[in-house]
Amino acid sequence: MSEQSNEKVKYYTLEEIQKHNHSKCTWLILHYKVYDLTKFLDEHPSGEVPREQAGGYATENFEDVGHSTDARELSKTYIIEELHPDDRCKIKKPSDSLMVTPDNNSSWCTSWVIPAISTLVVALMYRSYMSE
Repeated sequence: MSEQSNEKVKYYTLEEIQKHNHSKCTWLILHYKVYDLTKFLDEHPSGEVPREQAGGYATENFEDVGHSTDARELSKTYIIEELHPDDRCKIKKPSDSLMVTPDNNSSWCTSWVIPAISTLVVALMYRSYMSE
């Protein structure tokens, strides 16, 4: 673990964090801060989710859930350090996304037109059924 001289902030490298990916020692990264959730796993409403994210970057999944203000405050008590600035660019973002981006291989047709047409067909079928 290295230490920055001016601010006395300690950092963990991504390699060090990735070693803590089991139930006896569960660390994860949220917004570049390192959390030790080992003792919290039994209390977490879905203990499996932090275990699945152990040793990695869990910010997107954490934000997707929409944690309460209380949960966010509680999470601060589990911060142990920060991810080293040199390793922040190494974090692998989740590749499977529901959002369509220019980098995605799926076309706008399969992402928007087909679901819209399907919705229209279902609505027309429902209307036809209800009018009888």
